[in-house]
Amino acid sequence: MAETKKKMVSKVLEVSIDAHVAKIMLNRPEKHNALSLELFEALGEAGQEVAANKSVRAVVLAGSGDNFCAGIDTTIFSDSNFAAIAGGLQPQVPSPANLFQRAAYVWRELPVPVICAITGVAFGGGTQIALGADIRYASPDAKLSIMEIKWGIIPDMAITTTARHVLPADKLKELAFTGRIVDAREAVSLGLVTSIHDDPLAHAEQIAAEIASKSPDAIRSMKRLFNEGLFVAEDQSLALEARLQSALLGGANQLEAVQANAQKRAPEFSD
Repeated sequence: MAETKKKMVSKVLEVSIDAHVAKIMLNRPEKHNALSLELFEALGEAGQEVAANKSVRAVVLAGSGDNFCAGIDTTIFSDSNFAAIAGGLQPQVPSPANLFQRAAYVWRELPVPVICAITGVAFGGGTQIALGADIRYASPDAKLSIMEIKWGIIPDMAITTTARHVLPADKLKELAFTGRIVDAREAVSLGLVTSIHDDPLAHAEQIAAEIASKSPDAIRSMKRLFNEGLFVAEDQSLALEARLQSALLGGANQLEAVQANAQKRAPEFSD
């Protein structure tokens, strides 16, 4: 299938697809990309649209301007929004996640790797969205916080499904109970961030391009293997490995990987 190139820009989110990589940019720089109801909706919709695009092999998630995401836009708590908030707490079928959870959980639902580039602040919902990604790169001056306690609420953007793959329970509880801010260096030591880079967006795009050059069948199966196989009984993990590998062996993209290596050329994979 030929790759589709496109670019969509809204008031709150910018989505572009090029060279098999989808780039999704939170687009409220004047508000430090704070999460409005419109942005919550746009994130879930963008993830769903990218998931349906078979040409996409990797995703880069970042924020416009100097900050990734300052967390929830506090104007969301106005009386006029209470009805919308109540409705948003219902699952967004076919996803098990509700409107607010899906802004973070949709990146876990995507069948391809998602790389998050964190600059400036990732507070509250910003950290929770980043936790939904498979890999997180941060700038040296980045600051992160599970900050919901500041507003007298719990972190409820799918953090119980995403953080279990990233942080030990005691570290997660300590960060959530206190709402304290951690810098990039501590975030790496905690496992909250993968690594630090002067330009995390450029590095994320470089790694995404490298991933996009690999067999899309193998990459998708690998993400499924790690998402589903790390927290089940060992017999189930072993069976999943065997089942996924059996489906890959002898397939067009697997044979192309072998032939390209043997012929010392770049592979040409199909979507």
